Amino acid sequence: AILRKWFNLMMENQDDLAVLMVSEQGKPLTEAKGEVAYAASFVEWFAEEARRVYGDTIPQHGPDKRLVVIKEPIGVVAAITPWNFPAAMITRKVAPALAAGCPVVVKPAEQTPLTALALAELAERAGFPKGVLNIVTTNQAPAVGLELTTNPIVRKVGFTGSTEIGKLLMKQASSTVKKVSLELGGNAPFLVFDDADIDAAVTGAMISKYRNTGQTCVCANRILVQEGVYDAFAAKLAEAASKLKVADGLEAGAQQGPLIDQNALKKVEEHLADALAKGARILTGGKRHALGGTFFQPTVLADVTPAMKLTREETFGPVAPLFRFKTEEEAIRLANDTEFGLAAYFYSRDIGRVWRVAEALEYGMVGINDGLISTEVAPFGGVKESGIGREGSKYGIEEFLEMKYLCMGGI
Repeated sequence: AILRKWFNLMMENQDDLAVLMVSEQGKPLTEAKGEVAYAASFVEWFAEEARRVYGDTIPQHGPDKRLVVIKEPIGVVAAITPWNFPAAMITRKVAPALAAGCPVVVKPAEQTPLTALALAELAERAGFPKGVLNIVTTNQAPAVGLELTTNPIVRKVGFTGSTEIGKLLMKQASSTVKKVSLELGGNAPFLVFDDADIDAAVTGAMISKYRNTGQTCVCANRILVQEGVYDAFAAKLAEAASKLKVADGLEAGAQQGPLIDQNALKKVEEHLADALAKGARILTGGKRHALGGTFFQPTVLADVTPAMKLTREETFGPVAPLFRFKTEEEAIRLANDTEFGLAAYFYSRDIGRVWRVAEALEYGMVGINDGLISTEVAPFGGVKESGIGREGSKYGIEEFLEMKYLCMGGI
């Protein structure tokens, strides 16, 4: 009931939360409102999933025994969350933890503490007792992270962020053998086959690439296009990208806001310079925006090759690099040629190809003819160096439960 009240309060305060989010993170107001609704959906979902923490009975091996499996809260949970989705990445961890009966300590990103504090205020108004949901704001992230991962009181750590930091937290958590769930970096491929609906593929690529100014872990980082439709797709994507309205997130009609900080801007420019030096061509964009600050033009690059830096690293910005491929086998090989395995996308109208490619892609999530795959009802997470565990869906609450086997004799 308290979780449900928290959900209601989040939706009642959707506009205020969205404005706060734009003010500290920069995304357009329409996206911020969408994130608040998305964040609230996890609270609503896990309010219901709390009813469905089931155990088991096991056929006994003797007539005087009864074997039972129960599930119990894992204990204190530490949630370390990023700046790119400052509301949703909190509720996606906190809601299942609270539903399972676990108190939570949240360390939000230092760039976006206010959204976290606002969510905690609404949780308190909903009726959560003091000490159940705790927010630690800090500009000393390494020290706080070390404490959360090594303190024996904490039994579970959930983290969304870079693979580099995830590995460090996992290493630190191993000192007390904590359970960890990690949602880490991605290098998402976006494949467009000759038989695809090109207009639909362009729409999907725009959503996947430029949402949140390209600053999501599931953004299309490598757009692989079959040679028969490469030129047509490139022209349509460049045209669509050039029409995006770059503006202050609170300005009416804004579709792309600023990058989060100067470091993000520097990385985008480094990737762009490297690609251009190695033969890539700019179809649109390619420069800092006239608005100044950390605003950057929506950019499309053609003739991108695997030798370029943006092939191996997440750009985390509004740059869409287009690669050519000839065959289905080549596309799969290129898509899987990375240590990451979070999300992948492809467009095709051949049902046989749909199944072959979906099963061959080494990723935790695959969008087929769809550029927006995140939802509270589906398991979110990756394979390889993109993480451990799943968030959301009926599986999400299991991350916060311990299984206990009871053997009763003398019956």
